[in-house]
Amino acid sequence: MRYTTLLLVFFLLLNAAQLPAQPDADNTIAITNVHVIPMTQEGEILKHQTVVIVNGKIDKISTAKPRPNVTIVDGTGMYLIPGLTEMHAHIPVPGDGDETLVKETLFLYLSQGVTTIRGMLGNPYHLNLKDKVKSGEILGPRIYTSSPSLNGNSIKTPEEARTKITQYKKDGYDFLKIHPGIKLNVWEQVERTATEVGIPYAGHVPVDVGIRRALNAGYATVDHLDGFVEGLVPASVGVAPDANGFFGYNFTDIVDKNIIKELIQMTLKNNVGVVPTQTLFTRWFSPTDPNLMMEEVEMKYMPSETRYSWRQNKTRMINDESYDADKWKRFIEIRKSILAQMDKAGVTFLLGSDAPQVMNVPGFSLHHEMKDMADAGISNYKILESGTVNPAVFFGAEGAYGTIEAGASADLILINQNPLDDIRHASRIEGVFIGGVYLSKKIIDQKLKEIALRNE
Repeated sequence: MRYTTLLLVFFLLLNAAQLPAQPDADNTIAITNVHVIPMTQEGEILKHQTVVIVNGKIDKISTAKPRPNVTIVDGTGMYLIPGLTEMHAHIPVPGDGDETLVKETLFLYLSQGVTTIRGMLGNPYHLNLKDKVKSGEILGPRIYTSSPSLNGNSIKTPEEARTKITQYKKDGYDFLKIHPGIKLNVWEQVERTATEVGIPYAGHVPVDVGIRRALNAGYATVDHLDGFVEGLVPASVGVAPDANGFFGYNFTDIVDKNIIKELIQMTLKNNVGVVPTQTLFTRWFSPTDPNLMMEEVEMKYMPSETRYSWRQNKTRMINDESYDADKWKRFIEIRKSILAQMDKAGVTFLLGSDAPQVMNVPGFSLHHEMKDMADAGISNYKILESGTVNPAVFFGAEGAYGTIEAGASADLILINQNPLDDIRHASRIEGVFIGGVYLSKKIIDQKLKEIALRNE
């Protein structure tokens, strides 16, 4: 069973810190007097409920008092929501066999209520890690992992594409990760082979492919809105597609927003999910002083060399002669307009922030993403849906997680205010349940303190 060994793991992880309460003999935990947002119906809140967890799964939700001698978590005045899914995550690979950074990264996700992640740059190590997390040997969110990158350098010929895709399917990767640079003749082979072996693909949209072909090819997800801004440039303008800059930034002032509707209809017709990663653009690509961003509390949880690299990267970007803060604002408004119209049309959003990435700390960045989606006019319920129900449906696991209902995995977040009132409340975490283990705020804070000390 996935979590049978996790309590033992925590003894090792937290040393002298307060440990999770051990459940009774039949592994039962009861969360009492809590307001449940089950995510099974928009706007529904079940008030003053008792949620009973048995062996890592939700057994029942009712107003009945729990039976004696079970582990009690008092939820009075608090709200319970399903654990979140980070649909654009990155997982480190230990270069020297030391898994410390890997385990700390996984804990950072968990600390912010992320109980499932979709790794977007796969490695053979991640296949083994996925199994270790599933068995409970390593504490972490449920993992789905992409293949290693398919890009203009890794697949230069159709034959190379066919060979690698066939092997990645045999290896057990969940999907193919697409990066820029793939030439059209090679891409044609990617489509054919992926269909033949039965493996989906997702990620970036190579310039030679373009957003229209990508949508018609049935991408599982388009991430970062990659290709959408470029797709709004009328053919009559006559610009070179590869002059697009950072996700179409160079085309900011030549787009035609009237074209958005066409692209949205293609997205819906082909059932393509969208992972906006808006925070990538409001943080990494923003004109905000990187030195100010380094003062944010979450930055202390990243290694010092990572913080240095992020500061240097962002400094170079915003000091480039082609960068203009006012143009950035117009660029962000175009993206927000695309998102708002997608939302109105019913495009499936999947919550993702691209972390760790420049200025995006694992777990914490997903809450920045939620705020950015709210700023684009998306309702708080739909934002929560994009990180709970929608990913479960996407992975064919509806009812297994992503909702609070009997039989679902007890991947849950206890928060002290209603996120339907203000999406920022989703970050006010009092505890996280990962299957049969409860990580209280005290436990989370202690572990975060240890991570910060190690990364000084």
